[in-house]
Amino acid sequence: MGTTGKLLGSGRTCDVYEIDGTWVLRRNREGWGDALAEGAVMEHVRAYGYPVPRVRLADSTRTELVMERVAGVTMLEAFGAGTIGVREGGEVLAGLLRQLHGLPGLTGSGRVLHLDLHPDNVMLTGGGRPVVIDWSNAEEGDPALDWGMSAVILAQVAVDDGPLAHLSDLARAGLAALLTDPSRLTEEGLAEARRRRSRNPTMSAREVELLGEAEELIRTYWRT
Repeated sequence: MGTTGKLLGSGRTCDVYEIDGTWVLRRNREGWGDALAEGAVMEHVRAYGYPVPRVRLADSTRTELVMERVAGVTMLEAFGAGTIGVREGGEVLAGLLRQLHGLPGLTGSGRVLHLDLHPDNVMLTGGGRPVVIDWSNAEEGDPALDWGMSAVILAQVAVDDGPLAHLSDLARAGLAALLTDPSRLTEEGLAEARRRRSRNPTMSAREVELLGEAEELIRTYWRT
């Protein structure tokens, strides 16, 4: 889109800029991902009532996605403010996974998977309604992989004694709530999630080292 407004936030691979009070521009850095494909997935699940921001595909490109500006805070921020309990948050994540996997896929080759669903990718609006953001990893496949990815992400934070140590108890409680029955996690889903996290180029060496301990923690809460 050329010019942009003020920078609203940055993640590992993208920056978000203000367009106006209703829309924002998310720009992928270094050509990361495919914003048009991501936007198409978001529009697909939104058509079935799934809570995602609206997108303007006609104004987007492969590296820039124009999407609705969501007013609220992330679930992670809400934990810190005490406006939502950690167990409730874990149950919300589980509900969002179940709802998503109940929708038809785009091609019929599997269910839509988010593959990065964690508290920092769920916005809570003023009314408490969750809205799921960051669909850059989305694909179609077996829902067990989606459960595995969310569990591994939370478990990595829970066992981290470094910069994220202050979030350890939150992540541990959220993981326990996420894996409360009925969970669709499987041995295959967990193994594939660990493999993908180990090969994720945005992971630090420290984060990769934590995967073994993270899996051990998952198994203390998960009953196959």
